[in-house]
Amino acid sequence: MTAHTTNLMGLGKKELKDFFLSIGEKEYRARQVMKWIHQRGVSDISLMTNLSKSLRQKLLKTCEIKLPEVIYQKDSKDGTRKWVISVGEGDLIEMVLIPERKRATLCISSQVGCAVNCSFCATGKQGFSRNLDLEEIIGQLWVAENSFGTPREKGKRNITNVVMMGMGEPLLNFDPVVKAIELMLDDNAYRLSKRKVTLSTSGFVPQIDKLSEVSDVALAISLHAPNDELRNQLVPVNKKYPIEKLLDAVNRYVESCQDSRVTTIEYILIDKINDSIELAEELAELLKKLPCKINLIPFNSIKNSGYKRPSGNRVKRFQQFLQSKGYVVTIRSTRGDDIMAACGQLVGQVNDRTRKKERKKKEGYIKTELI
Repeated sequence: MTAHTTNLMGLGKKELKDFFLSIGEKEYRARQVMKWIHQRGVSDISLMTNLSKSLRQKLLKTCEIKLPEVIYQKDSKDGTRKWVISVGEGDLIEMVLIPERKRATLCISSQVGCAVNCSFCATGKQGFSRNLDLEEIIGQLWVAENSFGTPREKGKRNITNVVMMGMGEPLLNFDPVVKAIELMLDDNAYRLSKRKVTLSTSGFVPQIDKLSEVSDVALAISLHAPNDELRNQLVPVNKKYPIEKLLDAVNRYVESCQDSRVTTIEYILIDKINDSIELAEELAELLKKLPCKINLIPFNSIKNSGYKRPSGNRVKRFQQFLQSKGYVVTIRSTRGDDIMAACGQLVGQVNDRTRKKERKKKEGYIKTELI
């Protein structure tokens, strides 16, 4: 490959059309290549048989389909699958696949680390390294789809739901995240429904408004507290964008979608911090004008947080109170905690022995161990 190699995995629909026009080809070639890469899971240009031999040779000289490098993969006893992926220069990210009956939900990362620093989240404790590029975001979905076998059967879709809820704050990596979502929804790529792709945010108001101009995917809000005093402690961005401004932005987003949109409110329950009935009363009052469902998430243990998981009785009591007020309230099952793949546990770290193996590795797959 030359120094000017184009990574086709890193081009969105418009950029792919522009690329083919720039090399003297018809723009419909973009649609053909999108199908090969994203629908069929093919990363070898020479196998794209509906392209002419001369075009394939041209692309092989100037292009590549470069994917994130999986350095660790492990399945939980409950079927959850976790990957640790190298994105270069020592940076590691994680993604998690959660199968449940006919549904398979992939939790995707958008950044290496996270700058939001929510007090209950292991990702925030490690700090922020950088934003992920398009190929590193959509490449996670490609890897997960291909984990079911390659090439993929034409028209078959293994991943049914995608949540931008892994490492990082998606709205702080706006353009690559939006381009990745466009590919997820595109009929020539992953063909997911806009109701099956969810972007989770801790509450960056200007970016929510900006998102409403370009997308109408499902929105999830990491709320975790019904008042500013408590949320300031748990979610520091609340000091800049307090709850009232956040919910106003969510309502504007819902109105822009022009359908019967229901927003997901995520609420991590932490023992004797935010799980009292008094706070449930505040939450019920706060959300009464927002069409929403509430997803309660019992706190998953992380090192040095000082927080504890509430008892099952406290979780159930919180849920039942909100249900009595007419809300649809689910309790998220803890999945993958035996491999540190549960909500709030993603840290993108492997031990020193693994790092040495990674540096020495020339090609192929080496199974590694988590810290």
